[in-house]
Amino acid sequence: MTEAIAEATLAAEAGDVPVGAVVVVDGVVVGRGRNRREAAHDPCAHAEVEALRQAAAARQSWRLIGATVYATLEPCPMCAGALVNARIGKLVYGCADPKAGAVDTLFTIGRDPRLNHRFEVASGVLRDACAALLKSFFAARRGAARPSEG
Repeated sequence: MTEAIAEATLAAEAGDVPVGAVVVVDGVVVGRGRNRREAAHDPCAHAEVEALRQAAAARQSWRLIGATVYATLEPCPMCAGALVNARIGKLVYGCADPKAGAVDTLFTIGRDPRLNHRFEVASGVLRDACAALLKSFFAARRGAARPSEG
């Protein structure tokens, strides 16, 4: 998870929402990603999607069977669907997303028996550190949006 947090920190430094993800296979990081929606002007440039793309290219297969994805924030519906489509084995995430979380909070994508693939989920890993990145980022944004007192 510390590697995912490092990616999230890089996202924040670039002006994107600080979410990071890594894909691990047999103890080796095969994909890294961070939010790049602002930088890439791409609504699909989420951390998990970026990490899955890199991992699939490295493995030369879209099937990431047995892979574990570490993400700092609970995946949204798009990313949770991508995890299903990639056939990952496990998702480990830091903090819940009350507005868009699609693994535990709003939906249970990844464990829904109606889907063609399911994966194991572990949540709350380094939750406070992951949440602190998000809180700090949005607090700074709100502060920058305030008109100066004069």
